[in-house]
Order: sequence, then C-alpha cells, then structure tokens
Amino acid sequence: MAHALTYTVTATAYQAVPGQTDDEPFITADNSKIKPHYGSKKRWMALSRDLLKPWGGPFKFGDKVRVRGLSSKLDGVYTIHDTMNRRHRHCMDILTHPTEKYDIFQKGVKIQSLTVL
Repeated sequence: MAHALTYTVTATAYQAVPGQTDDEPFITADNSKIKPHYGSKKRWMALSRDLLKPWGGPFKFGDKVRVRGLSSKLDGVYTIHDTMNRRHRHCMDILTHPTEKYDIFQKGVKIQSLTVL
C-alpha cells in the first residue's frame, strides 16, 4: 500500500548571504542557482542531513513537500534544493529574502512528501 512520508520538524528561515550559507550563497547543495531577487514565494527549502537520502534519510533533492504549521502565509508546497549544517537534526529551513524580515523558529511543523512511495 502506498503512503506519503510525514515528519515533524523544527522550521527556521535562512537567506542567501554569507554567514548563513557556505562561501557560495547563491548556489544550493543540488547546484541550483538562486536569483538575486529571490524570496519566500519561490518556495525553496533546505533539510537537515538526517532527512536527506545521501545521509540515510528518506527525502532527496528535487522532492516536493507540503509544509503545515508555519503560518497561513508560509504553509504550502516547497521544493528541496539545499541542506543544512551537519549540527541540525529533524529541521527544515525555508529560503527568504533579507528584506522580508522573517524570524522563524517554529517547532512541531509537519512536512509531508508529495512523492508517494
């Protein structure tokens, strides 16, 4: 029987700026390029390594996931393009622009794979 993966994570926001990324802030872990006028409407996200396939997790780059529990404005479908620092576990990070002024640290957020296994 097919089922969709659902996980409960802690959600945060990040920007494509030095100090929050590696030395190439506009290149994601899957080599996607972030355009200069990006923002949260782009619906890109990073997942902690424990949730990504290369490190033993169930999700892979390019997967679409439904996010619930952030806010009515930010809940929705995101695409996984990036990963987080190895110190994070069971976390997601949504890509936002510095001008959007999001300060997110939300526990209990649900992410559900839209890829049926």
